[in-house]
Amino acid sequence: MAENFSFDIVSDFDRQELVNTIDQVNRETSQRYDLKGTNTSIELDQENIFIITDSELTLNSVIDILRQKATKRKLSLKIFDFQSIEVISGNRIKQTINLKKGLNQEIAKKISKEIRNEFKKINVSIQGDNLRVASKSKNDLQLVIKMLDKFEESLNVPLQTNNYR
Repeated sequence: MAENFSFDIVSDFDRQELVNTIDQVNRETSQRYDLKGTNTSIELDQENIFIITDSELTLNSVIDILRQKATKRKLSLKIFDFQSIEVISGNRIKQTINLKKGLNQEIAKKISKEIRNEFKKINVSIQGDNLRVASKSKNDLQLVIKMLDKFEESLNVPLQTNNYR
């Protein structure tokens, strides 16, 4: 009897690394000379990051720091979905950054279709917000993983593989 091998395609990030990144950004904004006295705050909740500061120039500096720290901690910059800048009370501005996590149905279907077109003997099933890829050949699965690297760039969504069995 032939054995089936499989892995999952997910779009996720390490939450603790993100928490550490936000802590580093807060520390640097409180210590940097050009950002002192701007009363900048960066907050993280379950699905968003909120940056509140005095000016758009300061906001751009904080976002640059956020990107640098996230890259150093091996977080994909594709998890950040920047929303429009809001003006709030006291001539302050607020930037909301949504965190992308999970594959939506549209992207999952697109990935599934590409894999099926490229590899005929591979089974792909959508399971909630991830994809299960199964085959009798480990080599085919490894080729799919290589293909995902190219595909990730065109989708603007971070993709990872896990549960390789």
